[in-house]
Amino acid sequence: MSDPTLLILMYFVIPVWLLAGVVDWFCHRRSNIAKTSGAKESFIHLLMFAEVGIPLILVLLFEVNGLIIAISILLFILHELTALWDVSYAVSKRRVGPVEQHVHSFLEMIPLLALVLIIARHWTHFTSLFSANGFPPELTLTLKDAPLPTTYLFTVLFVAIALELIPYLEEFIRGLRAKKAATLSEQFKH
Repeated sequence: MSDPTLLILMYFVIPVWLLAGVVDWFCHRRSNIAKTSGAKESFIHLLMFAEVGIPLILVLLFEVNGLIIAISILLFILHELTALWDVSYAVSKRRVGPVEQHVHSFLEMIPLLALVLIIARHWTHFTSLFSANGFPPELTLTLKDAPLPTTYLFTVLFVAIALELIPYLEEFIRGLRAKKAATLSEQFKH
């Protein structure tokens, strides 16, 4: 636990990412996302949560190797493409204010920062993906030999579920209910 990159990841990058996610959810709530862009945008948010959450769980629980780095890179690229889709859709349906835009910049760059720090900590596994000398890269899932502290793992997972996943699921459900209510309202008008 004396590696500064590990400490930065654990006690700076992950908490800032979680905080940015909570602030983003409050921005959505304030803009009445359920009735503006609705469940579709909320689904996109859940997709982005998975695209960042999967690498997070892998890195927290398993030895980082070529497989985990490759998955993390692929999901980071998908996350960026999904973020473009998200913003393109959102701005066509609702106002995305400056605070929310700024929060989005954190939600896009923090996974990149985490990925760069992880690659720096596991450089030989990263280069094995591109170097003939390193082939074949290690492509197995092995639980960490020296796991992170259990309290830390449970805290991160609890906070991610309680303050990220559940609020975004609630947002999605509100969007579905609002769509159903609007559909019923339209049917009664005719």
